[in-house]
Amino acid sequence: MSTEPQTGGRVADGSPVVRLANVNKHYGPLHVLKDINLEVAKGEVVVVLGPSGSGKSTLCRAINRLETIDSGEIYIDGKKLPAEGKELARLRADVGMVFQSFNLFAHKSILDNVTLGPIKVKGLPKDEARKQALVLLERVGVANQKDKLPAQLSGGQQQRVAIARALAMAPKVMLFDEPTSALDPEMINEVLDTMITLAKEGMTMIVVTHEMGFARKAADRVVFMDAGQIVEQAAPETFFTNPRSDRARDFLSKLITH
Repeated sequence: MSTEPQTGGRVADGSPVVRLANVNKHYGPLHVLKDINLEVAKGEVVVVLGPSGSGKSTLCRAINRLETIDSGEIYIDGKKLPAEGKELARLRADVGMVFQSFNLFAHKSILDNVTLGPIKVKGLPKDEARKQALVLLERVGVANQKDKLPAQLSGGQQQRVAIARALAMAPKVMLFDEPTSALDPEMINEVLDTMITLAKEGMTMIVVTHEMGFARKAADRVVFMDAGQIVEQAAPETFFTNPRSDRARDFLSKLITH
């Protein structure tokens, strides 16, 4: 069996859902993304691993222009992501984002948090948005909390609401930037379980995480970054049992494995 990295399959028309071509990003003199080339196919789950400061979160945030890039191109579903304007807002609506801090509106109910985007951005009638939100909240296991404010929920519940809120926009791809790193240990699994379910349902996902168990269980492909570069990419089993680069071997040797 080949140990060559997978480069990501393609959607029916031949284009990947997400494509980054020669993407570079600097913070002053710091070169945080160096000639990044990456394709993610429809339904594929890509987990991005690497040491702190390797550029993982910057990569994730660049995909929907939360971080500007200095050069290169990013395509969502075959369309080039512009730097600004209405077309950017339209394409951005196709990209769901879940952050490490939940970023829920503190003064709005859980239900309102989930209906706001579809009503304001997609023009969905209120009744329809509400019906859809209740289905999504049920799906992530927090429908019984719909009338509460975010502060009344646990961190794990808030993060699951954030996932429902992202799903409410019917995105073509979901980005997760360290979605469990702000959670207490006992809450991590409830969020990861929700993400594993999404993966099994065929959602295209790019996940930046330190959760190796999730990477082994849910990823189709592991992308390993170090010092702003993609050093290697492979199927999880190949990556964890037979990493090809010294940097990946060093990274894995420092992990506490349970």
